[in-house]
Amino acid sequence: MSSSDCFSSSDLLCGEDSSVIFSGYGSDSPEYSSDLESLPPEVEDSIAQLLEEERTLAGISSRRPAEPICATARCESVTWILKVQRYYGFQSLTAFLSVNYFDRFLHAHPLPKMNGWPLQLLAVACLSLASKLEEPLIPNLLDLQVGDSKFIFEPRTIQRMELLVLKVLDWRLRSVSPFCYLRFFSLKIDPSGTYSTFIASKAKDIILSTIREASTIEYKPSCVAAAVTLCAASNLKNLSFAELWRDGLHKVRKIFCGLFLI
Repeated sequence: MSSSDCFSSSDLLCGEDSSVIFSGYGSDSPEYSSDLESLPPEVEDSIAQLLEEERTLAGISSRRPAEPICATARCESVTWILKVQRYYGFQSLTAFLSVNYFDRFLHAHPLPKMNGWPLQLLAVACLSLASKLEEPLIPNLLDLQVGDSKFIFEPRTIQRMELLVLKVLDWRLRSVSPFCYLRFFSLKIDPSGTYSTFIASKAKDIILSTIREASTIEYKPSCVAAAVTLCAASNLKNLSFAELWRDGLHKVRKIFCGLFLI
């Protein structure tokens, strides 16, 4: 049986209007994820809007997954996504969104098999969607399948899987991620900006190094951002500076996390 035969036509046909993807969900909504990442950290209203967006998606992780997810199989799929991200020089955000779509899909929709080629097809489709959203230049679907792919899928099979992913995610590709908060937190730590670029860059690396093991929907993005920013800043050797940021960011993290404990 071929991989394209394992999904019914009703699963792969989507009744949604594809113009929703390009409309930005209305003129009053924030733009796509890459624009969310660049929000001015001094604008508190922007952070409040991010938190409200985050709150609307908070119910996803509280639901039990459609079927148990094999941790080893997930790790292999995420590792492949990260290999392709490095190979083509995609943004860190592209890789994170790919894994986020992957996790959200598996929480909502069972696959014929929770390992093997179905997960690989899902990983390819999620990476394709994220790269279309975030990258100015992307390879064709055949060239995207690098990094020791165990299976190679025809473009039409990937495109059909993309439609299924869009349907399951309700066409919501915009996603508040920890990257949205990194600039805000790094400048809260270091208002002078002396270390903020280093902290934010290191925090991005930490996020990518942890998503192999930890689901991207298990914790709130704002809390993840606070935690990784603290971890990134812990590498600084200036102890007097460390005392300044440690107290301040712990307070900010407590406030942010507390918003979701109400």
